[in-house]
Amino acid sequence: MIVREVLEKEKAAYNKTVSHIIQSWEWGEFRKKTGLDLVRLGHFQGSKMVSAYQLTFHLVPIFNQNVGYLPKGPLPDEAMIKALFDIGKKKNIAYIKIEPNVINDKSQVISDKLKKLGLVPSKKSLFTKYNFLLDLNKSEEQLLSAMHPKTRYNISVAQKKGVEVYASTNDRDFEVYLKLYFETTKRQKYFGHTHAYHKLVWQTLKEAGMARVAIAKYQNKPLVAWMLLNFGNTLYYPYGGSSVENREVMASNLIAWEAIKLGKKLGLEMFDMWGALGPDADLTDPWFGFHRFKAGYGPTHVEYVGTYDLVLKPQLYNLLNIADKARWMFLRATRR
Repeated sequence: MIVREVLEKEKAAYNKTVSHIIQSWEWGEFRKKTGLDLVRLGHFQGSKMVSAYQLTFHLVPIFNQNVGYLPKGPLPDEAMIKALFDIGKKKNIAYIKIEPNVINDKSQVISDKLKKLGLVPSKKSLFTKYNFLLDLNKSEEQLLSAMHPKTRYNISVAQKKGVEVYASTNDRDFEVYLKLYFETTKRQKYFGHTHAYHKLVWQTLKEAGMARVAIAKYQNKPLVAWMLLNFGNTLYYPYGGSSVENREVMASNLIAWEAIKLGKKLGLEMFDMWGALGPDADLTDPWFGFHRFKAGYGPTHVEYVGTYDLVLKPQLYNLLNIADKARWMFLRATRR
């Protein structure tokens, strides 16, 4: 087994090997445009790439120290851990946060394996441990019948009220999306990505045919806007925003249904809803309403193996986690 950096000419093979849009070549190019250092590694048997992943490096200025992040990659093995240790030493890394795109087998086998590799359960996750996945191979009739009755009813209400939904790659429609997205983050008091971040995602992935926005209008007024991304056989819904106006016309329910139909039209097989709460979701959780909304479409609720850290510098690791916790406490207090 040979582990080395992936070459530009191996882009197509790389994209066939990875399993999530966050690991796609194009997403890596977007992350580099934000100023991050990034490395793509491939595992080769002879000339055949059998595994691949990319990770970014994030400077913590106060400590003059880098932290690595490897989201939605493969399940780590000995060769991967050795490669990450080697790259970590070169890049002055305190630790690397790893969030495999691997569904938990409901046993201790995977977690025991990861711990034997020297990984420790992380004190903080960036991606949610749970998600909703919807099978787009089903017919529209099957998809509708699997929905919660209230969801089907709300879709019907939106249709009868004359809500219109369309998908677009036009920059003017992207600006509509941005306006509704930031209205929502401000209203709901959560931390979204910056304008610059969204624009770089849009510009990079749109050029690759991997991004579009969906907009729901009522009486020619935009009420809901989603960014939809596609990679491999999957449609992703990572970001969205909505207006406080005309909630009674149920535009959000119709835009979700139209996104599902768009995924089928594009020949995709899975709709990834980008996160969910756990199986016994707390009704008082601020994200419960969003969780319930997604659940109404009848997706499969999945649990991933979780977040693990590969610690290269134990003392700095603890200090960095304490500093990060204090930073977020301050930010949340400020936002409130």
